[in-house]
Amino acid sequence: MGEPRIRYLTSGDGVNIAYWAEGEGRTVIHMPPMPWSHLQVEWEGERQRAWYQALIARCRLVRYDNRGSGLSDRGAENLGLQAHIGDLTALVERLGTGPVALIGVSFASPVAIAFAASHPELVSHLVLWCGFANAIDSHIPQLAAMGPMFETDWPLATETVAHALVAGWDAPDEARHFAAMMREASDREGTSKFFSAFDTFDVTADLGRITCPVLVLQRRGARVPDPAVSRKLAAMIPGAQLTALEGESVLPWVGNTAQLLETTADFLGLRPAETAPSAAAVATAGALRTILFTDIEGHTAMMQRLGDAEGRSILRQHERITREALREFAGSEVKTMGDGFMASFGSAQRALECAIALQRRLTEAASRLPFVLRIRVGLNAGEPIAEEDDLFGASVIAAARIAAHADGGEILVSNVVRELAAGKGFVFSERGETVLRGFDDPVRLFELRWQEG
Repeated sequence: MGEPRIRYLTSGDGVNIAYWAEGEGRTVIHMPPMPWSHLQVEWEGERQRAWYQALIARCRLVRYDNRGSGLSDRGAENLGLQAHIGDLTALVERLGTGPVALIGVSFASPVAIAFAASHPELVSHLVLWCGFANAIDSHIPQLAAMGPMFETDWPLATETVAHALVAGWDAPDEARHFAAMMREASDREGTSKFFSAFDTFDVTADLGRITCPVLVLQRRGARVPDPAVSRKLAAMIPGAQLTALEGESVLPWVGNTAQLLETTADFLGLRPAETAPSAAAVATAGALRTILFTDIEGHTAMMQRLGDAEGRSILRQHERITREALREFAGSEVKTMGDGFMASFGSAQRALECAIALQRRLTEAASRLPFVLRIRVGLNAGEPIAEEDDLFGASVIAAARIAAHADGGEILVSNVVRELAAGKGFVFSERGETVLRGFDDPVRLFELRWQEG
């Protein structure tokens, strides 16, 4: 889908609020990551866009920029709690679809809580992501310590906040994009004005008045807020569910997004996404695809050592991790061969990102398994032939042969994949020319240095 069409509404005090609404089904308002929201800039981020698109496939998703930020009125004088509630009220009235589901993100949580408590007839479900009910619980010592930096070096402050507190150091691309969005969404004065107003926010008394189903979501390693705050929040809301996920990023589109998406969709009762097209369906004639093959190192030895039952248990974990990564990076599963996968991507960058994610997640999982699970990964690009939900041709065969040349824990790619990903920040080392079995001409292979990215 293309970029959503931005629309405007006027709140009760005359402030203009920018929003978009896309998709069909239950209306879900994904509230802004206050105070930094920018509908156009966020859509430029691949992972953030993919997160929204995954929700749009299941519901009518609505996003808006909070007053004082992004495409909404920057010069709004009143940034108090009641003003934000008024904006949300005007949006719900404009949508005119009856009860809506709210996803309250971080500093937008008090607005979502107060709205759900005061308008129970307008809210069907409430999801609080890394949320809190008052300014005290939102206190971040690291952010407070950055006060002088905000005053003297605004660009450096945004980069530091995005890396250290929001996206996490393990997601440098997302951190840089979020920092850029911070600078586009607001300036130093606007940010200071928001937090001065936020210091007065306290909806603790509203928690016991919420009557709709509530899901409190938190990442265990997140710094905003402290996980203890989420536990307290859930305990104070009647019947609230609490789910803690692994990871540290406050951004829902970074990390274990597939698990988060399914948890959220199940809670909200969203319709299943339409069945994803098969790899063959998207590989139309003449279409360039990047083909990825994986293979478990020592698969036969593992099955002999652990036995069928325990060995199959490990394979199921491998399959789950692989399929989650394919969904996250827009890959199409072509087939599984028991000890490996074949997948297709429309983007070499997404294929390489998926390969890196696979190696990192399987390495992390290895500490919990009775067998050191390592995979070989090989990638090639070309124009495969699509037939009966499968892909054929020289480019596919070459990808399989490249994977066979890799050692466990390695990612090998052809030169064409390396060239397609030029300038994207990947680190490669040359492995020289190799004659692949069944091919006459040698192929230049490169190792993707995923530990260094």
